Amino acid sequence: MLGTARSTLGVGENVTRLVPYRPGKPIEEVKRELGLTDVIKLASNENPLGPSALAVQAIRAAAEQVSLYPEGSCHELRGALAAHLGVPGDHLTIGNGSDEIIQLLGLVFLEPGDEVVQAHPSFVRYESAATLNGADCVKVPLRDWAHDLPAMADRITARTRLVFVANPNNPTGTMVTHSEVVRLADAIPDRAVLVMDEAYHEYVERADYPDTLKLVREGRNLVVLRTFSKIHGLAGLRVGYGIARPEITGYLNQVREPFNVNLVAQAAAVAALRDAEHPRRSREVNAAGRRQFYATLDALGLAYAPSEANFVWMDVGRECGLVFQYLLRGGVITRTGDIFGADTWLRVTVGTPEQNERFLGLLKEVVGQ
Repeated sequence: MLGTARSTLGVGENVTRLVPYRPGKPIEEVKRELGLTDVIKLASNENPLGPSALAVQAIRAAAEQVSLYPEGSCHELRGALAAHLGVPGDHLTIGNGSDEIIQLLGLVFLEPGDEVVQAHPSFVRYESAATLNGADCVKVPLRDWAHDLPAMADRITARTRLVFVANPNNPTGTMVTHSEVVRLADAIPDRAVLVMDEAYHEYVERADYPDTLKLVREGRNLVVLRTFSKIHGLAGLRVGYGIARPEITGYLNQVREPFNVNLVAQAAAVAALRDAEHPRRSREVNAAGRRQFYATLDALGLAYAPSEANFVWMDVGRECGLVFQYLLRGGVITRTGDIFGADTWLRVTVGTPEQNERFLGLLKEVVGQ
């Protein structure tokens, strides 16, 4: 029975009390359930433009080699990333999505009785890393849907080992500035590590976004997480990476599974880094889409959090599950806020202009009822 110290199978409490991740509904599932033929997914913050054409070419070429194990050290991808970021290769840990790096951080740094500090609501996988390793998760409420970094610093204790900051934050899209992050980093004791999760950093337009790589070069107890899933459009291949000083990456690589990043994913990620036009176009489409969202939300009198990511966190003014179902019947999949404790909010991915118009048309209908 879930919630007991041990199940009848002898499974530990760290597993029985873990809440499984709830992904957005897949397109094919919605088609089957509702008998629809045309469904768009604005629930999981995927790139509506898809992957780079160069990445697709690399995938096709790599498919002929899948009888072979991948390069265990991600040698080519590590070199390409190092050149792209301007950091040495030994500052990198490459994972099966940045989710895996979060798991590795838990394995390396957490033991029963330790603490993780994070904002709430934020990315749910931080708490999972704590739970799986018998650590406690300290959740600090957001302020105006943004991280309250001073309050988070105040919650650091002798038991704190990891402090997670999603920037921009998921699900709200808000960001913290360079000066705010520096103050938090200064407050992190030697025994703890600050983890800056920057899955959406390529979409940020503000000039005061933190230069976290500078902080890494200073030798801080800092890990920066990034991914190929979002702006590069490779979510289905699962490639993410962590950037930190070699002492930290050494431990992460020590517990990393061999061959954790598959051969096709490595080839696609290398190719994606060669295509500067695809991220530029993705940023352009996303910025225009956010403005498209804001104009309609303003006209409807609906509140939202100004976003620096590729999604918008919006208050639909009524029970979010009902709005979700209305949108779903219209062939648009979104993400309800109730899983984050916000019962009238939705998180909606910014799509193409046509996808956005379809969603906003349905939203106008349901709000007007």
